[in-house]
Amino acid sequence: MSQKGFHVAVVGATGAVGQQMIQTLMKEKFPIGKLTLLSSARSAGKKVNVNGEEYTVQEATPDSFEGVDIALFSAGGSVSKELAPEAVKRGAVVVDNTSAFRMETDVPLVVPEVNESDLYHHKGIIANPNCSTIQMVVALEPIRQKFGLKKVIVSTYQAVSGAGAAAVEELMDQTKAILNKENYEPNILPVKSDNKHYQIAFNAIPQIDKFQENDFTFEEMKMINETKKIMHLPDLQVAATCVRLPIAVGHSESVYFEIESEHVTAQEIKEVLKDAPGVVLQDEPENQLYPMPADCVGKNEVFVGRIRKDLDEPRGFHMWVVSDNLLKGAAWNSVQIAERLIELGLVK
Repeated sequence: MSQKGFHVAVVGATGAVGQQMIQTLMKEKFPIGKLTLLSSARSAGKKVNVNGEEYTVQEATPDSFEGVDIALFSAGGSVSKELAPEAVKRGAVVVDNTSAFRMETDVPLVVPEVNESDLYHHKGIIANPNCSTIQMVVALEPIRQKFGLKKVIVSTYQAVSGAGAAAVEELMDQTKAILNKENYEPNILPVKSDNKHYQIAFNAIPQIDKFQENDFTFEEMKMINETKKIMHLPDLQVAATCVRLPIAVGHSESVYFEIESEHVTAQEIKEVLKDAPGVVLQDEPENQLYPMPADCVGKNEVFVGRIRKDLDEPRGFHMWVVSDNLLKGAAWNSVQIAERLIELGLVK
């Protein structure tokens, strides 16, 4: 660190999440002494305006990380696998937003509101969890602390920006084409590298990422495995169904959970969430107040509502959880981790 601040590198600076990372660093007045913007060779040379100053995006190579203190990665798992260890070798602390390192035992998987203390065990790389996992565990952790947690069943309603900027463009173009009664050939969703693609406009696609041998998708398995790791609950029962909806930004989740006691009311759950870190409670059915993705765009918090006790299972509850998947689900959580590393003295 220089006297002016930290040397920060953003890898994947031209992508949707990379752009949000840069904006979030500026918005949070992160103590930056020097900012380096990196990308693949394809995007190198592009100009990016940051607070009125023009930066030229450079190709990310191992030597790009000389003198870097903190590197925020969001350029795909293969880039992270190749370059994150190189950044660490050169003295940088890496916050990685891909799935490359999330389930490695010696890499902390961190949501600051839930398991900040895991940062003390990092060996140079900290993994940022999946966007849909992050918002769910932020809502569940205060409940777990107070009442315990035995089971979670989640259905997600995820925005297309989770699949990248090109997917948002496809949604918009497809919607216009359908409204104008024009032909349109889908080519990105549900999974860009597969041969079969489906219409997302005016549709719901019950597949995010590739199917695994157990017929769950990789996105669903990420939610299942990451939740157990972040919350340090290896025996927690978790099941997920992940669905892509024609929404640009903002993931929504219907979460059913079971606690350890039968004698807890929905009001007691609401009281716990009302003051929980990073949570905004919006739960007034009488006034039709509940979270919606259109209202969460550009906000860092996780919004929770529709809390109600299950009618048959006395330990069961339902809630509705919404957040900006590009912010709390990615950029803000990454910057938050970097902020906590500095505050805890874990990056020099």
